[in-house]
Amino acid sequence: MKFERGRLLLYAVTDGSQNLIEKIDAALAGGITCLQLRDKTLKGEALVQEICRVKPLCARYDVPLIVNDDLEAALAGGADGVHLGQEDLSVARARELAGLGFIIGATAKTVEQARQAQSQGADYIGVGAVFPSPTKPDAIPVTMAQLREICAAVTIPAVAIGGINEDNVDELAGSGVAGVAVVSALFGAPDVGAAARSLWLQAERIFC
Repeated sequence: MKFERGRLLLYAVTDGSQNLIEKIDAALAGGITCLQLRDKTLKGEALVQEICRVKPLCARYDVPLIVNDDLEAALAGGADGVHLGQEDLSVARARELAGLGFIIGATAKTVEQARQAQSQGADYIGVGAVFPSPTKPDAIPVTMAQLREICAAVTIPAVAIGGINEDNVDELAGSGVAGVAVVSALFGAPDVGAAARSLWLQAERIFC
């Protein structure tokens, strides 16, 4: 799947919640532009099976399916890409194994990490936590100044993550990010579809 900057406009990250397939379907219908499957409880074949369940939904909406951390499962399940943290497989090794055309994202909290990810073949970087995050309370915060500096240091697009919701997303205007990654603001909402639509409208106004 061809990767473009617009894919990061509203990047949804799953939280392993109940009724996940129904929530993903609603989020897709609401306008998310990318989906990351993140569930630390699923490993090996169980994760591959979950990828295979989610992939047809994403394909229906032409939305990339990215798998968190696990390149082997992502390739086995036919996902479109993988997102790698600083403690995971290197971007260079992932690119070597996956080849061109496979989307690789990387977490970057510093200019040095962002430049390294780009030089090794990453398609995008995820930067955060830009706000206190309920899903990662121990995440190291990234200031707005740092976010702007990181975005300016690379030519690949960046997506902001960490505690982003309808009330604070406007604060990211002018930061240089291509869009926002959301977890709780979407999958924790009473109406996932409505939340996705509202966030998409905000993101389009701010980042397009």
